[in-house]
Amino acid sequence: MSNHIDFYFDIISAYSYIAHKKIQKIQKNNNIKFNYKPIFLGGLHNLAGISAPAFNKYKIKNMQNDCELVSKKNDISFTWNYKFPINSLYLMRGYLYVSDNKKNDYLNTFFEAYWKDNLDLSNELEISQLLKTLDIDNKKFLNGIKEQSIKDLLKDTTNDAFKKEVFGAPTFIVNNKIFWGQDRLEYAVEELNFN
Repeated sequence: MSNHIDFYFDIISAYSYIAHKKIQKIQKNNNIKFNYKPIFLGGLHNLAGISAPAFNKYKIKNMQNDCELVSKKNDISFTWNYKFPINSLYLMRGYLYVSDNKKNDYLNTFFEAYWKDNLDLSNELEISQLLKTLDIDNKKFLNGIKEQSIKDLLKDTTNDAFKKEVFGAPTFIVNNKIFWGQDRLEYAVEELNFN
């Protein structure tokens, strides 16, 4: 039986941001371990043959409204990003590149920059300024995310997620059971606590 919850996420996913904020609240009050599993959502969609909601004018309008409703209900600061969607490849490689002691701050900073502060994370200058606040060397970061080992690691984590039948973000896995969507986080917690 699992003693943790695997959390598959991508910074480009508004619902992953909401889930991350909910996880932070859960961890303040419970001794529950979450394993953060970064994936490249665009690559995962390609593997699964899925067209992302971002490219459907009906779905994206509903998605924006839904994110705003859910965020308000959960007291999460949220702003729909005017540059959605962007390619998250470098951001997700960045999460894998930064040292373990920086990962949480990196994720908080970039999630909030995109989904709270409405920054354009396709702009290298914006990324550079955020890295500076995290005391991460911009030049080393930009070189690091181009290293083959980092490229391969993100590809491997995405392929591994697909093999486990993960098809979107956020997804939670507990005891080999899949819970898809930020609104299924509570179910994943119940599964963990039940066993």
